[in-house]
Amino acid sequence: MREWARAELEPDPHGGGPFGDEYRTTSLYFDTAMYDVFHRRESFGRAKFRIRRYSEHDFVFLERKLRKPGFLFKRRTRTPIEVLHQLERSEADGRWLGDWFHRRLLARRLQPVCRLSYHRMARGLSVGGTTVRLTLDDSVAVAAIHAVQFNESPALPILQQQAILELKFHGHLPTLFKRLIEELRLTSRTASKYRLGMTALGHVPTIEASSALGGKNPNG
Repeated sequence: MREWARAELEPDPHGGGPFGDEYRTTSLYFDTAMYDVFHRRESFGRAKFRIRRYSEHDFVFLERKLRKPGFLFKRRTRTPIEVLHQLERSEADGRWLGDWFHRRLLARRLQPVCRLSYHRMARGLSVGGTTVRLTLDDSVAVAAIHAVQFNESPALPILQQQAILELKFHGHLPTLFKRLIEELRLTSRTASKYRLGMTALGHVPTIEASSALGGKNPNG
């Protein structure tokens, strides 16, 4: 898979490593005390909130992933990591760029529940005026958290013999990806790193681990 991607696609502009296409991703995930996001109860099944950090950068992205039939919408705001303490306040500040994120956490009574980290290879290509992207995630690890902090506390490895592949595109499956699927005889499955991580921590019922292939995965 890596050989194919590096022969057919361009490296991620923000990647590093010998091929310029690798980086470490760490995300803090939020859920309610009853794990409504995990169980996809009512509106909690359509929106997921997280804070994402790439490598050791001193800034992070506040993200909301909103799923609607056939579509996935993402809103993200970049903010310095040093101001994340504002999320500990009982009321939104109103002057901070991350205020929209804070207000939604408060309204939905969301709290930090786990930290997920993984190694990612990312490559893409401009096709027909749009960019298609391939990501391959491995070395996934999870840790339970109770505060909005990016630290080095011990983490539990998951998916040790598997990787998660995502093919990201707009509209129809590009011919390039069709060829990849045929050449490597790939099949599509859904996968959620958040759900797999929370299951591994023992907070929720066991679910089957699987690999993901296809358009943007709404639960990843």
